[in-house]
Amino acid sequence: MSVSQYYATGKRKNAISRVWLKPGEGKIIVNDMKAEDYFSRITLMATVKQPLEAVSTTDKFDIYASVSGGGISAQ
Repeated sequence: MSVSQYYATGKRKNAISRVWLKPGEGKIIVNDMKAEDYFSRITLMATVKQPLEAVSTTDKFDIYASVSGGGISAQ
């Protein structure tokens, strides 16, 4: 049996994130927005993409995230 998606929850202080990782083409969606539109700073986008780039899977998975609390930089 193969896993079709992975799910994780992260919490710190008042911030909560729920993330789904699914096989796909490299889309990153945060709170129903493209990650590039949600995270306005280039450094934040680099931080989001860094783990996928480290294992050469940037175009193999789609990421869907629901985040709240803590402000944009903390999320």
